[in-house]
Amino acid sequence: MENTNLALRPFTVSVSAAEVADLQDRLARTRLPQPSPTDDWDAGTPNAYLREAIDAWRAFDWSAAEARINAVPHFLTEIEGQTIHFIHVRSPHEGATPLLLAHTYPGSSVDYLDLIDQLVDPVAHGGRAEDAFDVVIPDAPGYGFSQPLASSGWTTARVAAAYDALMRGLGYDGYGIHGSDNGAMVARELGLRNPEGFLGLHVLQLFSFPSGDPAEFERLEPADYAGLEHMQWFQSVGGYNTMNASRPQTVSVGISDSPVGLLAYSELFNSFGNGTSLVPLEKILLEVSVNWFANAASGMSRSYLENARAEQEPQVNHAPTGVAVFKDDFQTIRVFADRDNDNIVRWSRFDEGGHFAALERPELVVGDIRAFFAGLR
Repeated sequence: MENTNLALRPFTVSVSAAEVADLQDRLARTRLPQPSPTDDWDAGTPNAYLREAIDAWRAFDWSAAEARINAVPHFLTEIEGQTIHFIHVRSPHEGATPLLLAHTYPGSSVDYLDLIDQLVDPVAHGGRAEDAFDVVIPDAPGYGFSQPLASSGWTTARVAAAYDALMRGLGYDGYGIHGSDNGAMVARELGLRNPEGFLGLHVLQLFSFPSGDPAEFERLEPADYAGLEHMQWFQSVGGYNTMNASRPQTVSVGISDSPVGLLAYSELFNSFGNGTSLVPLEKILLEVSVNWFANAASGMSRSYLENARAEQEPQVNHAPTGVAVFKDDFQTIRVFADRDNDNIVRWSRFDEGGHFAALERPELVVGDIRAFFAGLR
């Protein structure tokens, strides 16, 4: 399929030697805060972790990382006046299913580097040709290399509409989507739109919460109460939600000027230090390096403000939906999810992995994506 109505420009991630040297200089001159009395994760990112991470970042081979990123085709295009960066890899297998992968916060399109080859060429990984995908992996406006933000108003609903325009512009009459975190919300917005040819959405989370109806609680299972406790814990530590949704430009000053500030503010990759995260430090440094070199902090943070200001009535998603719940991630509760999504056709649970499962257990994510879309055929 050829592009039908989008002007595409090939793109190569290219960070100058001067930018790399500037990062190294800033890392070498880091002034850490006075440590908390216990210097652990109780009050936020601790100095002990940051010292180790700084040493690792100073030794991080950005040129090798850049080569790995550029091993797949990258493009830029404009949608609604906004530059959108995306990866587009076509499968060698005829009839491959078009699949859009929507990334996390504080991630970007590099969330999915470990999944690409398994998705586009399952035969090379012991799978079946009929499970092959063409993959499209955009950076949401203000994230990654979709910079700078050209206008305000980029809510998840608007991002979903732009992603639909992107897929149509690439010549795909039908497609599916996988998403996690911010990407899961964009995926559900696409489900609400349910455009012609839309196959369905596969997500790692459905962010459905109690409505206040006592009848909902009567149907909860014991494991669901643990999920509610996890929601409460996340709210107690996720202060970045409030800051991003109210004063994103203020917080962006510090994390755009200090690479270690950006690293510390990205503590979600560590599951706030609760000991469950399986994301290797090297992958965290790749994610944060992309955000640093793209100067993405402001746009990423602002996405929370846009959604907080949006007025939207509750809606039910009728599109085919698959949910993969990982052990140490947000625990989607089926009673609430079914209320908000009336066509859940696959529900999987995994006993390892957390909020960034694509970085932690990519093979499990790939397997569940394949199974979901195979079940729709």
